[in-house]
Amino acid sequence: MKFLALCGSLRTGSFNGAVVRAAAELCAPRTSLEIGPDLGQLPFFNQDVELRALPPKVRELRERCAASDGLLIASPEYARGTSGVLKNALEWLVGSGEQVGKPVALVTASTSAQGGDRAQAWLAETLTMMGTKVLPEGLRIGQAAAKVTDGRLVDEATRQELHALLAELARVAEDTRQDATAG
Repeated sequence: MKFLALCGSLRTGSFNGAVVRAAAELCAPRTSLEIGPDLGQLPFFNQDVELRALPPKVRELRERCAASDGLLIASPEYARGTSGVLKNALEWLVGSGEQVGKPVALVTASTSAQGGDRAQAWLAETLTMMGTKVLPEGLRIGQAAAKVTDGRLVDEATRQELHALLAELARVAEDTRQDATAG
C-alpha cells in the first residue's frame, strides 16, 4: 500500500515536516509513505484557471493523491484553523474527487499543550465534507518543540503513537480496498 503525506507548513524547521519525515520511516510492513509536493508551489485556487488549463503542480498533486491508498496530513494550527497552503491544496482537490473514499490520518504538531486540536477539528470537518474517511483517532502533538530536535521527531512515545496511527491507516485502507473489490 502506498500513502501520500501532505505537510501544511512551509517553514524549514517545521515540527509537522519532522512528523511526516518520521512517518516515512515508521510505516508498517508492506506499506510506504511518500511525502507530497511542496504545497507552497501551488498557485492560489481559481476555478477559471482550473477550467482553462490545469497548472502542472496541481496536476501532480491530483495524480499523486489518486495513486495513493490513503493520506497522512500534518498541519500546524494558525488562527484556530489550518495553514493557508494546506487549505489551498484542499481547494484544488475538492472538485476533482481524487480524495473521495480515501482514509485520512490527521496529525497536528504545535508548541501549545493542546497540540493543534482546533486545526485538527477544522481539518476533520473539511475532509469529511470532501468525502474522505477521516480516522477518528488523529494524533495531536503538544509541546512539539520538546519532541523535535534538529528536524527529527525524537520523542519515543510520540514516535510510537505515530507508528500506531500509521498502522490504523493501513488497516482502514485495506478494509476500504476489500470493500471496493467485494462491491
